[in-house]
Amino acid sequence: QVQLVESGGGLVQAGGSLRLSCAASGSRFSINTMGWYRQAPGKQRDLVAEVTEGGSTNYADSVKGRFTISRDNAKNTVYLQMNSLEPADTAVYYCNAYIAIFDYRYWGQGTQVTVSS
Repeated sequence: QVQLVESGGGLVQAGGSLRLSCAASGSRFSINTMGWYRQAPGKQRDLVAEVTEGGSTNYADSVKGRFTISRDNAKNTVYLQMNSLEPADTAVYYCNAYIAIFDYRYWGQGTQVTVSS
């Protein structure tokens, strides 16, 4: 069983920055992809950014140029640096870990990010 512990959410004014962290533990197998999804009230959960074990990244168009995802494989930790935050970025952000050998995704408990105008 993989546990994901997120930290770093909070309240920030528009134009500000936040850094999210997510540490994974309990996996006996390589975590192929780690990433962040977000869900605003009344909306579906969407991908924000993800990074593979090899360092390849993928971003939602809405965050390109503003958010940067990175990963420390030795610590099984993924980070999301969020700059130039906008009120539209307000959501609960969920960490995700995908293990290909099981074709299974694990989810964190979520952390609230609120951007005020």
